[in-house]
Amino acid sequence: MVINARHPRELVRFYAQLLGGHPVDRARGWSHVQVPESLRLAFQPASEDKDGRNRLHLDLEVDDIEIAVGRATAIGAVRAGDVVTDDAGSFQVMRDPEGNEFCFVSD
Repeated sequence: MVINARHPRELVRFYAQLLGGHPVDRARGWSHVQVPESLRLAFQPASEDKDGRNRLHLDLEVDDIEIAVGRATAIGAVRAGDVVTDDAGSFQVMRDPEGNEFCFVSD
């Protein structure tokens, strides 16, 4: 999965702390992190800031949403709104340091 980023080298370090793995900086400004037992997140340089809502985002399953939110905000994420609960469970929308949305989800 590739995410556009104004500052790939900084954003990859956020996701490495959040998800695990080691940040790797590559040529031409690219960076990536191989999330243990999961996918590789790559970050490609973008000359413009994020504008509007993501068309695609990560849903990260967690045991406790509030604990996950606390960890994420300590490394630079921002909570977006309140926890939402529906028939499928609960989720909390978050924003990474560049404003990209991701969610913590729990059954």
